[in-house]
Amino acid sequence: MNKHLPNRARITGTGSCLPERIVTNLDLEKTLDTSDQWIRERTGIIERRIAEKGESSSTLGAEAARRALTAAGEKPEDIDMIIVCTSTPDVIYPSTACFVQREIGASKAVAYDISAVCSGFVFGLSIAEQYLKSGRYETILVIGAEVNSRLMDWTDRSTCILFGDGAGAVVLKREESEEPVGLLSSHIYSDGNRAEMLIVPGGIGRETISRQAVEDNLYTLKMEGQATFKVAVKKMTEVSLEALEHNNLTKENLNVVVPHQANRRIISAVAEKLKMDSSKVIVNLDKLGNTGGASIPIALDQAVKSNRIKRDDLVLLTVLGAGLTWGAALIRW
Repeated sequence: MNKHLPNRARITGTGSCLPERIVTNLDLEKTLDTSDQWIRERTGIIERRIAEKGESSSTLGAEAARRALTAAGEKPEDIDMIIVCTSTPDVIYPSTACFVQREIGASKAVAYDISAVCSGFVFGLSIAEQYLKSGRYETILVIGAEVNSRLMDWTDRSTCILFGDGAGAVVLKREESEEPVGLLSSHIYSDGNRAEMLIVPGGIGRETISRQAVEDNLYTLKMEGQATFKVAVKKMTEVSLEALEHNNLTKENLNVVVPHQANRRIISAVAEKLKMDSSKVIVNLDKLGNTGGASIPIALDQAVKSNRIKRDDLVLLTVLGAGLTWGAALIRW
């Protein structure tokens, strides 16, 4: 009798897509009371990509998806589910995922969005993990896509300098294996008591969209930067250690860490607490800024393409975002 092997969720392809337009710190100096040196020292960011007219979460996400499918050797009709993780949907409804589905021709897939802001991609992985390990689906596309520039107050130097646009995607396949491979575990959390720390206060549920609300900048991002910094370091470190302990592994076992690309000082502080050498930590925010829910899948794709992530490497993803939300995922590549 054949032994039934456990189902695993394995990433078989990655892809990313960035707008062509680059906005540098020197560009921002022309309109803001800031400087290239000030931004570099406080954030580590030098430039960011900004979506042009006609570009959106769905167009960037669809192209990232195509590239991930090509890398995985899959066709759009092979996809069972599309999860788009975004806080900047094309429209209020229908879901951005449905636009992506139409764009790539994934006719057999169920498609929907989730919103966990910067933590969205790790939350999306956690959802996909359950479907694949249960055997319900064979192939799932998880996309992180953001056009954060649409939510910026470009007169507010405390926020607009931080964010950029882009999309990243992964294809996950169900794989039967006795060995612990692929997505080993995911760990996700929320604390709604801290919801106002990062918030776009304008909405549709509390009040009707009005010209006055738009003029009052209620539809742009507000952030308590210092408080967010402290909680990000604490929560990202804690959940990373939890993921390692859950799998009976230690910091010494890690080959690569892919943190959310929010701020160089946050990344450095988390790496220091995990005792990780900087050569093992993937950083791209100097060129891209904070791309929200797209930051981890973009960084993941770039690390794979540059051969910084190799077969059998132990890879840690760790993130904190608005909500507050935070999480980690541990992957045996």
